[in-house]
Amino acid sequence: MNPIFTSLSAAAAIALCVLPGISHSQAQRQDTSAIRQTVEQFLRVQTAGLPGEVNLSVGSVDARTNLPQCAEPQAFMPNGSRIWGKTTVGVRCMAPSPWTIYVSATVQVMGEYVITAAPLAQGHTIGTTDIVKIKGDLTALPNGIVTDTNQAIGRTIAISLPSGAPLRGDSLRSQPAVQQGQSVRVVSSGPGFRVTAEARALNNASEGQIAQARTASGQVVSGIAKAGGVVEVGY
Repeated sequence: MNPIFTSLSAAAAIALCVLPGISHSQAQRQDTSAIRQTVEQFLRVQTAGLPGEVNLSVGSVDARTNLPQCAEPQAFMPNGSRIWGKTTVGVRCMAPSPWTIYVSATVQVMGEYVITAAPLAQGHTIGTTDIVKIKGDLTALPNGIVTDTNQAIGRTIAISLPSGAPLRGDSLRSQPAVQQGQSVRVVSSGPGFRVTAEARALNNASEGQIAQARTASGQVVSGIAKAGGVVEVGY
């Protein structure tokens, strides 16, 4: 037999043995696009309840990343991360070969929020003409932004605000339902009876808080403050 032909045949046989091995090895590496897809699906579930239109952007995974293939990669939020604005999502595999990787992402939430329509002084009670709603990226705003005008109307400003300032929940105060020294109506009720008496409030209390009042006879009673200067006492 021709020695050259014999050498070529041997080389071909070796190649046929090696190539399947290479293909099998490549098939056992984790597809980086699947990692990004896992992150995106996770974020869509986690942001489903956010107020507004959610836009997601998942960062790229280095194509040179060499991880064993995972049948069920699991996404999670690392400690200190939040599903808001620029964030990081972890993806881990438990079996057959454990690994963990972190992927950057951006969550943008376009929604309406409340701003002042004019400068408002500290202590001012907010009316319907004092505020307006505009649309923007909620993730670029401070925490606690008010998104519903009903959350602000009737409440007082704790600090002076310029025109166009976003309203935050911690900058609003509820009007006291009962004020110290105010004449209040004490309503005592129970099974089969309801008694009303006039009294003088001994403390400030917002609606739902405990208010104390002194009746004309000098008795001090405690009850739940209600709008309109009412203190409800239950038995």
